Amino acid sequence: MKILSTNVYVGPNVYASFPVIRHVIDLGVLENWPSVKLGNDFIDGLISALPGLKTHGCSYRSSGGFIRRLREGEGTWLGHIWEHVTLEMQGLAGSDVSFGKTRSTDKIGEYNMVFEYKQKDVGLRACLLARDLLISLMPKEVQTQLNLDLAGFNFEEERVAFIRFAQSKQFGPSTQSLVDAAKLRGIPYIRLNNQSLVQFGHGKFQKRIRATITSQTTDIAVVLASDKEATNQLLDALGLPVPQQKLVRTPFEAVAAANRLGYPVVVKPLDANHGRGISINLTDDKQVMEAFEVAVEHARYALVEQYIIGFDHRMLVVNGKLVAVAIRVPGPVIGDGIHTISQLVDIVNEDARRGVGHEKVLTRIELDYQAEALMEFAGYNANSILPKDELLYLRSTANLSTGGTAIDMTDVVHPDNRHMAERAVGAVGLDVGGVDFLTADITKSYLEVGGAIVEVNAAPGFRMHVSPSEGKSRDVAGAVMNMLFPNKHEARIPIATITGTNGKTTTSRMVAHMWKHAGKQVGLTTTDGIYVNGRLTVAGDTTGPKSAQMVLRDPSVDIGIFETARGGLLRNGLGFDYCNVGACLNVSSDHLGLHGVTTIAELSRVKRIVVEAAKDTAVLNADDAECLKMSAYTQAKNIFYVTMNPEHDLVREHIRAGGKAITLESSLNGSMITIFDNLVHMPVLWTHLIPATIEGKAIHNVQNAMFAAAITYSMGMSLDDIKNGLMTFTTSFFQAPGRMNFFEEHPFKVLLDYAHNPAALTLLCDLVGKLDVRGKRICVISAPGDRRNQDVLELATIAAGCFDRFICKQDDGKRGRSDGEIPELLKGGLIAAGVKPENIHVILSEEEAINYGLSHAAENDLLVILADDIKRSWRQITQFNTSNEEQEKTQQTISAKPVKIKSNLSEELSQIIRGGIVSDERGVRIAYTEDDEISD
Repeated sequence: MKILSTNVYVGPNVYASFPVIRHVIDLGVLENWPSVKLGNDFIDGLISALPGLKTHGCSYRSSGGFIRRLREGEGTWLGHIWEHVTLEMQGLAGSDVSFGKTRSTDKIGEYNMVFEYKQKDVGLRACLLARDLLISLMPKEVQTQLNLDLAGFNFEEERVAFIRFAQSKQFGPSTQSLVDAAKLRGIPYIRLNNQSLVQFGHGKFQKRIRATITSQTTDIAVVLASDKEATNQLLDALGLPVPQQKLVRTPFEAVAAANRLGYPVVVKPLDANHGRGISINLTDDKQVMEAFEVAVEHARYALVEQYIIGFDHRMLVVNGKLVAVAIRVPGPVIGDGIHTISQLVDIVNEDARRGVGHEKVLTRIELDYQAEALMEFAGYNANSILPKDELLYLRSTANLSTGGTAIDMTDVVHPDNRHMAERAVGAVGLDVGGVDFLTADITKSYLEVGGAIVEVNAAPGFRMHVSPSEGKSRDVAGAVMNMLFPNKHEARIPIATITGTNGKTTTSRMVAHMWKHAGKQVGLTTTDGIYVNGRLTVAGDTTGPKSAQMVLRDPSVDIGIFETARGGLLRNGLGFDYCNVGACLNVSSDHLGLHGVTTIAELSRVKRIVVEAAKDTAVLNADDAECLKMSAYTQAKNIFYVTMNPEHDLVREHIRAGGKAITLESSLNGSMITIFDNLVHMPVLWTHLIPATIEGKAIHNVQNAMFAAAITYSMGMSLDDIKNGLMTFTTSFFQAPGRMNFFEEHPFKVLLDYAHNPAALTLLCDLVGKLDVRGKRICVISAPGDRRNQDVLELATIAAGCFDRFICKQDDGKRGRSDGEIPELLKGGLIAAGVKPENIHVILSEEEAINYGLSHAAENDLLVILADDIKRSWRQITQFNTSNEEQEKTQQTISAKPVKIKSNLSEELSQIIRGGIVSDERGVRIAYTEDDEISD
């Protein structure tokens, strides 16, 4: 039972629309041991260890279905059993998970085991414990075959250790209740650390909490609440009921203070919480001195306070309103005249509602220092037999975390007491605060029966209100969410997710540019980095879920535009639960044979994740059969078809039905991009007016522009902003690096592009064929090393029909290929396609290959460079044949602060240009930065 590989999916993925873990497992010899063959002792032992398995429905879809699978016929295989046990293990630790799927691969004994998780580390640990449990229950004969001996395995000890581990990783009850309340309202969340720091909402709408402290809680309020002496004085000055108290620094000061206040007294830390270090009902000097030592274990100083007789109530105030009240009772045992106190504790802990830590509604009672002190005070020890019906409290405080119980009293609290609690929390300045109020009867006014506020707590626990031992559960977390998000619709920024084999980078950049041009603060992820408002913040391939979450965490971002690649989807899924607009541009042969994806249909299934995650609109290429099929799987409210064929039958029917579509309409003046929505015909822009289309010649960028228009329109952009955005987007290196970047400052033209698969190269060759090239067409060509040989040869065949001369190189990263393997493969493919060997040069280094191409290109030639390292290649192109002095001057200019450059330039350059070197009609070469404005 080996785990060969692991994928942790953080969002929608190929297996589910929620987070799951996928293990590729190898059963080895256990492939020959289905459940029935393992025997009834194995099955009965498993059910005994995990009774909850009885409720698993499995393929029968009803309780008991999984047990039937274990026992009927030849039973079921261990991969399937392992999946169910892993789910049940997580359930023991408080994770409500139920989804699992185990399917065999094409190798005997190997399976894809997929299971849902709530917290990654808990899910992974649960799987390992499940494996150990299964092996420990197997017959000795099988264990011998595995060469494993788990004779010392104690499942009960391992179970408790696992629950404690899970609680150290999972959210606590209060934080979890807030997360649950957010999910109920459709508010997204991101866990920001391994503790309880959580972000609710995305981008500019985000709010944060840490436990029950919110981003609206002021620091001064928390500091004040933590200083119990200052809080006491503040509330006393307002006439609110508080006990007298004294700050003490030594045991002797504590005794003196107790005598001045009068016994009984309470000793507690100056600034602790959760009832730590508190001793109550102290009646003599010795007890006070001992209690002082306990208190200063949790704080530098201690407080001695009057002991107020009454029941302990927690009153929770959120946003100035009392939302819950609970009476808290310390964990007790009741004598029966037979059992010792230690035995009585064990009996109490057998209550199914009690568990480890916050595993369940109640916490197990422990015989620790405080319990021993209370037993000693009562004249008992752990081995004493408690008289029948005698009640013994083993805690001086009633916190649930130490075994106490809570009874809801919200509906019966007296209005005076309600007003008192709201005033107290307001006085401290907390948006969420817990008042500890002692009174004999909460249903009567404190003005009548007395009582006192002993503490006001920042970060109050919600467990006693959400899951009281008795009484009604209160939605206190919901009150916090309503405070943080009075309008729940202002929690998410609009998100567009863009995928496809080709064009997704250019389209993503177009969409981001259009929104930035419309005045929005845009967060963009691409294959070359993360951009916030047009500025690169993280360099590298950032098309996975981690990068998306970086943008969603940024409080300055209005809109998220996420290029989403196959690799990230396969490794970790999406980085969010859903997007507003999901677009799939096309699906064609690329990356096949990698990560288990071997066919176009399988690749389409991966890219379909984006479409399935779209909530408002799915934008699909109606001219691509695989994209069309995705329309059957989307749950989006709208399908927006993109077609370059105005006679497309399906799209025409879709338009007649009132659907959304964008198409090209041809006339004598050219091709018009036109949107149809609810039977309304809306012309947008002539394609030849879009700079990125090279006067309409670059058909692939015409299509990319159509997708950008469809996406932005679906997100609410006006037609004017769509038109202006497309007219100001260029394929300059600084707007779309590696995507059709022309450089025309040499005697020959250079075109830099990242075409690296057959479909992309076909489109590039179509453009090259339309360009007016009076000289030779030269191509510096390569292919990624992880592509199949047939894909590399297809690239060679396509290039052979377009170019006159070839320089075959290899990428810097060979991706498993031997040195020179890819260039030689390309050379062979070119020769097979009819290219003469003398027109082919093999130069392994990309830098040297590009330099050779630049050096040998003649006037009026077109040099097309299919680059791997885009930035380095562009630098080579722009700096080729310049003197050292000119290079230095150019570099200084480019690195200088942005300046306004005004020159008598042609109208085409009267716009914001994204950096580079241009010439005006006088032949003056101007270096400019990405923020320079070049205008007439």
